[in-house]
Amino acid sequence: TLFYFHCHQRFSIKMSSKASSSAPPSSIKLVGLVIAWYAGNTFYNIYNKKATNMIHAHWFVACAQLVVGMLWSMVMWGTGMRKTPNLTASDIAACVPIGLCACLGHAGSVLAMGVGAVSFAQIVKACEPVFAAAIGILMPPVEFKPVLAYAMLIPIVGGVGIACIKEGKGVDINYTAFAWASVANLAAAIKGKVGGSVTKALKGDKSKNMDSANVYAVMNIISFLFTVPMVVIAEMSTLQEEWDKACDEHGAQALIMNIVLSGFFFYVYNEFAFAFTASVGAVTSSVLNTAKRVIIIVVSSIVFVEPMERNTVIGSAIAISGTFAYSLASKKAPPKKKTA
Repeated sequence: TLFYFHCHQRFSIKMSSKASSSAPPSSIKLVGLVIAWYAGNTFYNIYNKKATNMIHAHWFVACAQLVVGMLWSMVMWGTGMRKTPNLTASDIAACVPIGLCACLGHAGSVLAMGVGAVSFAQIVKACEPVFAAAIGILMPPVEFKPVLAYAMLIPIVGGVGIACIKEGKGVDINYTAFAWASVANLAAAIKGKVGGSVTKALKGDKSKNMDSANVYAVMNIISFLFTVPMVVIAEMSTLQEEWDKACDEHGAQALIMNIVLSGFFFYVYNEFAFAFTASVGAVTSSVLNTAKRVIIIVVSSIVFVEPMERNTVIGSAIAISGTFAYSLASKKAPPKKKTA
């Protein structure tokens, strides 16, 4: 089955990476990571949209997806296939803000795609560099990007604006989807700002067993703990009713399958993305993350028959190209060596 194939693929790549952890990553390994990352992300978006179309309890769906990842981590740790993290209370406390941002980033994406088109959510999420640039300046330590990088924010914002203009209707925005996608962008920007130094320190201490896979697993657990209260607050009063309604209309088996598969692919694609970033660096990963959005927009438009008007195509192309250019322009030149 598809589920078994991805489990086996993931395990094989994981074992090969352990065997050659001291050597530079091979081209074959990097290509394999990218393919698995792209495939996992695409399948996640498909099954996530199917699940959120079935049940109007999107915080619950986001929470259930995290549970699937937690169970997978427990199996990996319990069987000894992966070393169990060895964290102190202070280590966990340092991870809490990152886990909160992960919670808001994940839930924001789920809710945005739940109330709107997947393609629209992906177009808005292409604005993430705008949030990252602002957070870089507003949150200490202040980090300035090259001037060209800031210039690339103009086509990003402009492209999203064009994509929101419908022929014969003018500006037509799903404000709820836009708001939740923006929450996801803001959370991702803050997570990137505050999380870099924490995760680097954890991964640098070999005694803590915190490789890129375990870093993500721990963040996934903390994210779950923050998501549960939101389910209680926002949806608990109607959850049973919504569940029964979804089961009557679509069947319990189909509903559970879509939730489980979306959770599985969410965890898998993120783990592959973490492994790829650890191998090549943030800039290359950011560039490929931009290219990934094109695939998701095209596939979701076909699978869910989401209309792609001329302005949507042109705007998304401009915005994604701007994001691509921003990623490249953000790479700072290495400091020049002093000559005697």
